[in-house]
Amino acid sequence: MEEPARGPRKKTVVAVVGGGLVGSLNACFFAKRGFDVEVFEIREDIRQAKIVRGRSINLALSHRGRQALKHVGMEEKVVSQGIPMNARMIHSISGKQSPIPYGKKGQYILSVDRANLNKELLTAAEAYPNTKLNFDHKLQDWSAETGQMTFVRLDGSKEHIKADLIVGCDGAFSAVRKQFLRRSRFNYSQTYIPHGYMELTMLPINGEFAMKPNYLHIWPRNTFMMIALPNLDKTFTCTLFMPFDDFEKITTEDEVIKFFQEYFPDTIPLIGVDTLKRDYFRLPAQAMVSVKCSPHHINDKCVLMGDAAHAVVPFYGQGMNAGFEDCIVFDEIMNQFNEDLSKYIFR
Repeated sequence: MEEPARGPRKKTVVAVVGGGLVGSLNACFFAKRGFDVEVFEIREDIRQAKIVRGRSINLALSHRGRQALKHVGMEEKVVSQGIPMNARMIHSISGKQSPIPYGKKGQYILSVDRANLNKELLTAAEAYPNTKLNFDHKLQDWSAETGQMTFVRLDGSKEHIKADLIVGCDGAFSAVRKQFLRRSRFNYSQTYIPHGYMELTMLPINGEFAMKPNYLHIWPRNTFMMIALPNLDKTFTCTLFMPFDDFEKITTEDEVIKFFQEYFPDTIPLIGVDTLKRDYFRLPAQAMVSVKCSPHHINDKCVLMGDAAHAVVPFYGQGMNAGFEDCIVFDEIMNQFNEDLSKYIFR
């Protein structure tokens, strides 16, 4: 069963593919301009989901990301729900802790909950009367020449829409970017690093944070490391980054404890022996990919943003912030060329 293409509209129609962090923030920017905005997300609405599947539970929000949130009136709300991290706290094998400030006195980055931030941005976008959120919509095909797009719904039915501007915010494995790969003079590279990552949880102790909360804790160990970011529920999310070869050497619960006794002894009483044994084997280590491509647009019909344009490994702490900065830079381009992107493309 197919629905006919939607009728013509007077306003500029912007189709944002991807309802994650960058897509939902972009929707706010475009809606604020008065465009008709349609967001298409392959997953269900995470605000209704019982279990939110995806990547890391928390992220480090920096100044560049906050500036973009400020432009759509979201900065104060997001900051109020984050935890300031004034410095890195470096943990040596002996247990010594050494703080390294992020900047001048009073400067900090924020630990924010990924799922909560995504929910807030989706709700903010939906509050605009000229925005529609479409979930369980998988992009099947689109045309750079006509702006015609085809989406497949969860029940197998198809929906067609014609957009004046297509904005690909659908991540490192972008469906929008597939059309770019078919075109001449498009440069693209995808690189997996030898390391994987695994997340562990450090629960509160006697109802309080197990470590000092206003730090990004780091255990540097030459070819691998672990970091920990605080959460509002007084847990820490610990992320172990390590070559896959090393992950694969650890196959039993006893080997997990032996490994942590050798490299992260101070974390064992904080995480707990039983929790370590359980969480280490809960999920396999996940791969990390970097993506580079150029150009990021096809004429004035389509533009890639966020991880679809430039995915980076998570321990740089710049994936979300760079993606948010894409939104504000593109908004500045729209201002500079009075929303006529053809002038920008052919300048």
